[in-house]
Amino acid sequence: MIAKWDDRYAPEVIALWNQQAVKDGYKEMTEERFSAIFLRNAYFDAENTFVWLEDGRVRGFACGCTGDDLPLGDVAGYITCIVLADGAQAEERYAALLGALEGRFREKGKRQAEVLFFNPMQLPWYIPDTPRHEHNNAPGVPVGSALHSFLLRQGYAERAIECAMYLPLDGFAVPDDIRAKEEKAASNGYRVEPFDASRHFGVGEMLDALGNPLWRKEIAQSAEDGVPVLIAHREGRAVGFAGPVIRQENGRGYFAGIGVHPEHEGHGLGTILFSACVKRSGISARTTCRSIPEAAIRLFAFMNGRGSPR
Repeated sequence: MIAKWDDRYAPEVIALWNQQAVKDGYKEMTEERFSAIFLRNAYFDAENTFVWLEDGRVRGFACGCTGDDLPLGDVAGYITCIVLADGAQAEERYAALLGALEGRFREKGKRQAEVLFFNPMQLPWYIPDTPRHEHNNAPGVPVGSALHSFLLRQGYAERAIECAMYLPLDGFAVPDDIRAKEEKAASNGYRVEPFDASRHFGVGEMLDALGNPLWRKEIAQSAEDGVPVLIAHREGRAVGFAGPVIRQENGRGYFAGIGVHPEHEGHGLGTILFSACVKRSGISARTTCRSIPEAAIRLFAFMNGRGSPR
C-alpha cells in the first residue's frame, strides 16, 4: 500500500536507498545527506513524497517536486526518484508510485511530468569507471535501469540522452593550440582573467545578451559576492564568462557554464575560457573532476494523455 510521507519513515528509506539505489550508481545516503537533499529542500513537499509499505515495512520510495519559479515550473512537475526494493519491483508498484506523483502534479495545476536536470533536488551519483568521482548534475534516470525501462513503457518520451565530459585535473596543462588562440585573441584586444569589479564592467549587459536566466542570477550574484568568476573582456567591458569557479568538498571543480556575447563570437573565447576555468580549478583542487550528466536520460510525459500533448 502507498502512504504519504512521515518523518518516521526516514531511517527505512535511507536503508532502502543504500541497498537499492546505489546499484544504479547513486551515492550512498546518510541521515544528514537525506535531510539536506529532501527534507530541508525549499521545494520538498510531503504531499508529493510517498512510501510503499508491505507488512508495515518500507519497500518503496518516491518523491517529486514542483515550483512555479523553476524552469518549466508553470506547467511541469519534476520526478526526483522512484526506488523499489528487490522483490518489490513489480510493474503495478512502479505504476502506483508514479501515479501518486502525477496525481499531485495535477493537484498543483501542472500538465506534464519531467525527469530533467532543472530539478532542484540534486541526487549525487558516481561517474562510472572512476574512483568514486561524483556527477555535478544528478537528476536523471540511468539508461537501462528498471525505472528507465518502466517510464518508456508508460509513454514517457526520450528528449535527450546526455553525454558527459570528465577530466582528472592532476597535471593539467594548457594545450599549445589553445595558447595560440589566446595570443590571437589578445592581438584583437581580448583578455581572459578573474573578474575584478574595479577594472571590469558590463557583466549584467553581457549576461542579458546570453538570455539564460539561471546564468543571469548565479553569475551576477557570484560577481557581486566575490565568488571567483572568469571574464573575457575587451578594454574592460565583459564579453564572456566562465564560472563561478568553485572547489567543492567532494573534490570536484564546479562551474555553472560558459558563455560569450553573440557580438564577440568567432575569436575562440569560449575555448580559452574553458581552458582557463579548468586550469584554475586544478590549481585550487589538485585532484578533481568536471562532468555533466553521463548515462542519464531526460524524459517527459504529458499527463493529458501520455506522449500526446494537447
